[in-house]
Amino acid sequence: MKILFVYPKNPDTFWSFKYALRFIFKKANSPPLGLLTVAAMVPEAWDKKFVDMNVSPLDDKHLKWADYVFISATSIQKKSVREIISRCKKIGVRTVAGGPLFTSGFDEFTEVDHLVLNEAEITLPIFLEDLEKGCPKHIYTSNQWADITKTPPPLWKLIKMRKYATMNIQYSRGCPFDCDFCDIPSLYGHKTRIKEKDQIIAELNAIYSQGWRGEVFFVDDNFIGNKKYLKKEILPALAKWLVQKKYAFSFFTQTSLNLSDDEELMQLMIQAGFNTVFVGIETPNEESLAECGKVQNKSRDMVACVRKIQGFGLQVQGGFIVGFDSDPLSIFEKQIRFIQKTGIVTAMVGLLNAARGTKLHQRLEKENRLLKDISGDNTDCSINFIPRMNHEVLINGYKKILKTIYSPDYYYERIKTFLEGYKPSQKKPFRFRFRYLAAFLKSIFVLGVKGRERLHYWRLCFWTMYSHPRLLPLAITLTIYGFHFRRVFAKFV
Repeated sequence: MKILFVYPKNPDTFWSFKYALRFIFKKANSPPLGLLTVAAMVPEAWDKKFVDMNVSPLDDKHLKWADYVFISATSIQKKSVREIISRCKKIGVRTVAGGPLFTSGFDEFTEVDHLVLNEAEITLPIFLEDLEKGCPKHIYTSNQWADITKTPPPLWKLIKMRKYATMNIQYSRGCPFDCDFCDIPSLYGHKTRIKEKDQIIAELNAIYSQGWRGEVFFVDDNFIGNKKYLKKEILPALAKWLVQKKYAFSFFTQTSLNLSDDEELMQLMIQAGFNTVFVGIETPNEESLAECGKVQNKSRDMVACVRKIQGFGLQVQGGFIVGFDSDPLSIFEKQIRFIQKTGIVTAMVGLLNAARGTKLHQRLEKENRLLKDISGDNTDCSINFIPRMNHEVLINGYKKILKTIYSPDYYYERIKTFLEGYKPSQKKPFRFRFRYLAAFLKSIFVLGVKGRERLHYWRLCFWTMYSHPRLLPLAITLTIYGFHFRRVFAKFV
């Protein structure tokens, strides 16, 4: 068999970092971990090629070479997916599709030849067995959860790592919480399933052996879902490995806000090389937190929690939502004040949308409030249901948040707030890389000379060099992020 693995193109979004990546001459933020893992599960003897359309174009010669085209995608890639399927049909190559987009909305893709849904560790082997027998079915599903201790390492040799800004790895699946707007429980369950310590070290060694040196993203939906094993086995093993490899990697991940309750855990994460966490804050409005079931954020001083995490040496990136039924008209100003006060520089504020498979989708369907399917990008000013708040008021208020927090005045002030409370580890050496120098020089030209924020840029540079000289590279990185965010949001606000 000749198998072509195709990862669809991502649109320009908050998380694409398209405009920031140009400063370090990278094509994409990170490779498609799921599809590379699927590639490792396909028989070794089969011929395999890989095209990430965010890195290189998909040519007809690729499609004509293949016996089967394997596609994996999320909802935000739907437009690109349809184009790929259409091209495959035109050329006459058969398609095999899986991943979150197809698992949640398989009924929208009847033209796909074979749908391998849910977790690939369960459904893919059955499909491959039928394929070798010459009798593959149209659809494969399962209501079982995979044992991820048996998941193979991704097939890294299929990609060119130098094209990416970060590498990625998965330690766990599932989340113990039950936020009604989140589809993780339906896709991966509430019980946190984890890989063993030796698996994680083996996967890190595989990335290291391919020559990678830099950031690695633990893609877990909630990295701290199983604190006991994390503290006892995983983090000490990571810390030991990192010393042996002379701090070749740094790590970042996603956690819930209750990380701030466990000082031992935060300290272990710092020792293990973590420097950034993405946290779902959602809203400072208590009634809205209760509405969506965000129990882990209720009845706590969330500003203090964020500042505590930052004080331990972890930069907090935050997710925020407006559009809850319980949101008051004051929510827009409240969100702005909260974001500024916490110093969360990378603040992704999105409109609430109801994804398939969520409790929110089920409730709104019963209330006859659903309008359409989601775009997959909750920062594009679209909403797929009838909100309680006046629609025009909601959209205008949302745009006001974006326009305000990413204006140079507010954004650069937020960087200073963050840097003043941030206390990174003193132990880890700074590793100079030529791309850092290139990014710095380009930032001087783009932001410090041409940019409308040039006064803010130079004030921040001089302030950081005087007050926190060790944090200058981070300060420059954040100014580049701000350039990207303003470019992305410019078309909406």
